[in-house]
Amino acid sequence: MQAPDRVAISLFGIDILWYGVFLTVGIVLTILVITKRAPAHRISSDRILNYCIIAVLCGIVGARMYYVFFRWEYYSEDLGRILNLREGGLAVHGGLLFGLIVLLILCKIWKDRPLNVLDLFASAVPLGQAIGRWGNFFNEEAYGGPTDLPWAQIIDGQKVHPTFLYESIWCFLLFLFLQFLDRRRSFHGQIFLLYVILYSLERFFVEGLRTDSLMLTEHLRQAQVLSALAFFVAGCAYIYLWRKKKYKKTRKRRSAS
Repeated sequence: MQAPDRVAISLFGIDILWYGVFLTVGIVLTILVITKRAPAHRISSDRILNYCIIAVLCGIVGARMYYVFFRWEYYSEDLGRILNLREGGLAVHGGLLFGLIVLLILCKIWKDRPLNVLDLFASAVPLGQAIGRWGNFFNEEAYGGPTDLPWAQIIDGQKVHPTFLYESIWCFLLFLFLQFLDRRRSFHGQIFLLYVILYSLERFFVEGLRTDSLMLTEHLRQAQVLSALAFFVAGCAYIYLWRKKKYKKTRKRRSAS
């Protein structure tokens, strides 16, 4: 499996890269799913569209800032590179963290239940991730170490793990699972916390295969550290909210009897 030309099409002398195409398609489809599911969460489509636009813009900025921070030695040599998104360099964790912060702020301003809004977004975000990861394929980035597997990606004549593909498949399956569960959720926050738990689990192991990870230290990959921390915190929060819901049900039954 070898990536074709990075350029999807040229318009008026401007090259449109596949990286941008997949990123855009992923964002648009994610927004469409969110707006369609919004009424089920008792949020108007107009209101949720405002959430989406602001969160996406801030998420992209956050993803770039996060990546630049961990590659500052490279970007400090030429600050103009920071604005060149065509070469790639968007950190998923950075986008998710900034997007989360912005959503919480907007929930405070617009007086919506934060966990309800986060559930809605979390049920759709994996679809955007699944599609967007294919931009890494065309940019020949986010790949792993050498392998002889039949689905290996070819980079500079060498067979390597297509880690973008592993994450894309996982995120698409996660999307289907969370969409199914969103219609049957037991408590607010359930979908969001399951997203954090399951995505963090996958990212921790797949990140270990990559050769271009952002590093905290010589031996610590930042994505693995953050994934492990997110997995633990979200797991504890899930158990707490699940027990709280169960306790309320038990009290209602006792009071009814």
